[in-house]
Amino acid sequence: MNISGQVVPGGNTVLRQVAAQLSREARRRLHWMDFYEHHGRNARLTCRHFGISPDVFYRWRKRFDPRRLASLNDDPRTRRPHRVRPPQTPPGVVERIRALREEYPRWGKAKLVVLLRREGIVLSASTVGRVLRRLKARGLIREPRRAHRRRGWQPRPHAHRLPPGYQVRQPGDLVQVDTLDVEVLPGVRRKQFTARDMVSRYDVVEAYGRATAQTATAFLALLLQRMPFPIRALQIDGGSEFKGAFEAACAARGLPLFVVPPYSPKLQSHVERAQRTHREEFYQVWEVDPQLATHRAQLQAWAHIYNTVRPHQHLNYLTPLEYCERHNHGKG
Repeated sequence: MNISGQVVPGGNTVLRQVAAQLSREARRRLHWMDFYEHHGRNARLTCRHFGISPDVFYRWRKRFDPRRLASLNDDPRTRRPHRVRPPQTPPGVVERIRALREEYPRWGKAKLVVLLRREGIVLSASTVGRVLRRLKARGLIREPRRAHRRRGWQPRPHAHRLPPGYQVRQPGDLVQVDTLDVEVLPGVRRKQFTARDMVSRYDVVEAYGRATAQTATAFLALLLQRMPFPIRALQIDGGSEFKGAFEAACAARGLPLFVVPPYSPKLQSHVERAQRTHREEFYQVWEVDPQLATHRAQLQAWAHIYNTVRPHQHLNYLTPLEYCERHNHGKG
């Protein structure tokens, strides 16, 4: 490996070992210098390639010593001036800012400025922010506890993430499943399970009183029965109803089960769009009966219309069933 005209014995291995001792920014600058040497010492090409200004490159090029790669580290010497103007905020105002922050620990400097102004204390948000930083540094502000971040992916008995490069080409390759919360009457709520095939847009729906692992398992049996083609994989979110008995039922059937990461509704966009359609064209149009059995009958009547009568723009105005029939005919 040639860096600034100097041959590094051992090539890339030695370079990586030395670079590992540098800071992240220093390793980035080392890439600049290496690119510069291997491309005819063309500074403008280097700047364009890494998106940096010539001033920045030449400044570090001048500091770079190929025999001492640490020269690319930031200067540890502080640039803080020797004489710093002391804070001008009166101690009484500082104490009032501290008291307000203690009373409203989640409120930032902009809100505190408004509260202070109501008391006749006029300060800028920047000044309040500086006071808060100094109080934090001195340990005079009690910060509220923050919620623990969710733990990362926890292995599950059967479900896992969608493998990279998974191909969805024909009906049944991937069916997304989700639940929809609906209010039939004030105080009467139901859970609708919706399954949408990503290719044909064919939907299977059913209503239940609650969304549990048991109702999800019951819906799985209906889904496999009502879909007009074999299902090769399911995709779900991390809801508790899709764990336990539901996951075990998928494993028993040898049905691959993929779970999307938390806060990733875009990865379930097909079934999310289906939920919106069912809400707008069924629940906001039909007079849904409060009796669960009648509600289910109405929902199946709507599902029949949806899959066999309603034209779909995405399918070139075919119905999902027509699309499936043409797809099967084309394969034959």
